This record gives sequence, structure tokens and C-alpha cells, in this order.
Amino acid sequence: MTAPDPLRAAKALRGAAAGVLVLEGLAVLFVPRGIAQTDEGLGGVRLTLLLVLSLLLILSSGVQRRERGLLIGTALQVPLLLTGLMNSVMWFVGGAFVLIWLYLLQVRKELVGSRFAPVAEARTSDADGGGPTTT
Repeated sequence: MTAPDPLRAAKALRGAAAGVLVLEGLAVLFVPRGIAQTDEGLGGVRLTLLLVLSLLLILSSGVQRRERGLLIGTALQVPLLLTGLMNSVMWFVGGAFVLIWLYLLQVRKELVGSRFAPVAEARTSDADGGGPTTT
């Protein structure tokens, strides 16, 4: 089943993907607070890794309108899930976000026909004079 207007469906799903990435970036910002309360504490390396990941997630939401946006967002799901190595609660939070991301990719496949392929713009009409000519 594909959407009647795949281009419009792809744009809507890119917006949803951007929103999910922003929420993921904000969720990663809560991890340092949880780590600081552990026996190991929050070191400079851990803090830097988490802040960089959060920044990358938020910035990748801005490139969702580009052709490679979904690939970048999908690649960032791996380090998001691996934050569970720093704080065990992030296995659940990261896992939930990864499942949401996979659901978005599945919906995109059903509505557009492909998870990652760009959507070709449909011609609206031949009234612009660009259609085939007959003589």
C-alpha cells in the first residue's frame, strides 16, 4: 500500500523523524545527571561523549530534509543505544527510541515504497506546456 501522494507522506515522515531525533538529543542530556550519582561518577570523557552525541542528534534533525538525512539518523541510533553502557536505564530509553525509529522506517516503507530511497516529485499536470507535443 502506498500513499496517494508519496511526496507529501515522505515530507510528513521526515518531520516526525526530526522530532524524534530532537527528543533523543534531549533524553541524552539527562544521562549525566544519572551517572553523576553513581560510584564511578561523571568524568570528562563521559560528559564530552554524551554532549557530542546529544549535539549530533539535535543537528541531525535539521538534515532530515536532505537525501541522506534518514541514513544519518539511523546511524545515530547505534550510539544512542550504547549509552546503556554508561547508565543502565538508557538501555530502556534508547531501546524505546530505536523501536520508534524502526516504526517510522516501516511506515515510510509502506507509504512511500522504500525506507531510504528519495521520492521522485510527481508532475502535477501538463498544463504548464512541458508535456509531449503533438503535430
